[in-house]
Amino acid sequence: MYRAEQTAMQDRFSCHFEDPLCFNKIEKAIHAKMRDVESGRDLVFLCIGTDRATGDCLGPLVGSRLKSLTPSAAIYGTLETPVHATNLQEALDEIYTIYTQPFIIAVDACLGNADRIGYINVRRGSLKPGTALNKTLPEVGDFHISAVVNVGGFFEHMVLQNTRLFIVYKMADIIAKGLYLARVKFISGQVKENIEAEMGRS
Repeated sequence: MYRAEQTAMQDRFSCHFEDPLCFNKIEKAIHAKMRDVESGRDLVFLCIGTDRATGDCLGPLVGSRLKSLTPSAAIYGTLETPVHATNLQEALDEIYTIYTQPFIIAVDACLGNADRIGYINVRRGSLKPGTALNKTLPEVGDFHISAVVNVGGFFEHMVLQNTRLFIVYKMADIIAKGLYLARVKFISGQVKENIEAEMGRS
């Protein structure tokens, strides 16, 4: 869980989960960021949060849903094995041990202004998990996806415990499906490029 901050307009995309075209817009925004992945780097999904607070379970919900859609993907952070403040560094150590140059896509819930609740954000660069609760944790992600689940600025622990699960669940479902489809398109594009490269050599 982190507190939303201002980012350059060209490096961010936002859409409210009730927008009828939200899923399509989010998938396109994610796929556009995936194009930054250099050849040879592995996609790794790092879904941050805990299932012990409704406001902070977005990451684990995304991780579990994504794992059911694409079991072969590298996914860290699910409802069964969440990644949170106490084991984030351990998860990062494992990722960098297994993958030489991982391209990490971070997912986390965030708190923001009242008029931003329900917005899903896709942004270039890393996020700072734990800032909403004044925790100092490593910045993570080559790009990140966040969802504004409630209002920030006061009694954050209480706010997280009193966040509507319905809103968190709906946003998590959109994010997971968007990640899944964007990954399918990304892999298909890589295969096509490899085939064209091979044909060019022959």
